[in-house]
Amino acid sequence: MKKINGRTIAKIGIVAAIYVILTVAFPLLSYGQVQFRISEVLTLLAFFNPIYVWAVTIGTFFANIASTLGPVDMVVGTLATFLAVYPMTKVKNIWVASLLPALSNGIIIGLQLNILFGLPLLPSMLYVAIGEITVVTIIGVPLMKVLNKKLNFNIT
Repeated sequence: MKKINGRTIAKIGIVAAIYVILTVAFPLLSYGQVQFRISEVLTLLAFFNPIYVWAVTIGTFFANIASTLGPVDMVVGTLATFLAVYPMTKVKNIWVASLLPALSNGIIIGLQLNILFGLPLLPSMLYVAIGEITVVTIIGVPLMKVLNKKLNFNIT
């Protein structure tokens, strides 16, 4: 991990704040059995730089304050995010990395919805995973590739 300095802390804070804003600005898309969190595109930043593991994890924690599950989602949802983004730092292929949020969130959030709301387990896991694949893989990977290559988007 890079040296922690003021610039690094600022980057973490800015990305965490953007995650929160993008999540709470679209509550109907961000919370529930069917989720299309636009903010999840930011999970891909961890693929490029490990400091963003902390940014997205912190952002998830604060965004989940607005969740209907409140404190439970602040803990469980944040754990699901961390378990998705940390392994991204070890993966060499962005397409493979983009599937990690679908796997982690699909299983953990699907299980959470089943336990707390009695929603059917497999459909809940599938719905959450489909939302993640749509946002992170289908939309996020091409977006990050464009920003990183064509526009010289520097995220390191």
